[in-house]
Amino acid sequence: METQVVSTPAGEARITWCRGARTARLVLAMSHGAGGGIEARDLQALAATLPAHGVTVALVEQPWRVAGKKVAPAPKALDAAWTALWPALEKPGLPVVAGGRSAGARVACRTARDLGAQAVLALSFPLHPPGRPEKSRADELTGTGVPTLVVQGGRDPFGRPEEFPSGTRIVEVPYGDHGFAVPKALGPTQEEALAVITDAVAEWLDSISV
Repeated sequence: METQVVSTPAGEARITWCRGARTARLVLAMSHGAGGGIEARDLQALAATLPAHGVTVALVEQPWRVAGKKVAPAPKALDAAWTALWPALEKPGLPVVAGGRSAGARVACRTARDLGAQAVLALSFPLHPPGRPEKSRADELTGTGVPTLVVQGGRDPFGRPEEFPSGTRIVEVPYGDHGFAVPKALGPTQEEALAVITDAVAEWLDSISV
């Protein structure tokens, strides 16, 4: 792994590059949610698995997280920082797939078209606040303008798979919550749940023409 610090109007962001021995054909840039960092189990699983498939994974820490703050700024500030660090993600000279988990997925969706992302990977997309389905953020998801894959836990309180708009390309992680944790007494093991994610994402990335 290699760490790169990038200056943005909101402060310093940090990119952790996860490269494989195989020549990469694209970069998958993934940012974290509002309640955690790049140590999230799904982000780490992708970083460990995808380089062997010819995908360089760039784990992006937003400036507020690098600064040690506990509360994420407003969406516009998140989008501005992501936009400012985007040239660093393009630096390897490869097509870039934008993505993230939760709030990071929203950022990727809102900015993908303007930044020229090849596609968007949305993990645990927060379709609505828990218990507030009327506060839908579906327009962010449907407005990406590029191929988009959603990976969602079957019991995610921010939006279960069946709540998403018709036509959404979605992979369900059985019994997974917003962090893709699964109950020990039901369904797959935690390792199997993560394999659902990594296998589906690897297959989807293979299908993207770049």
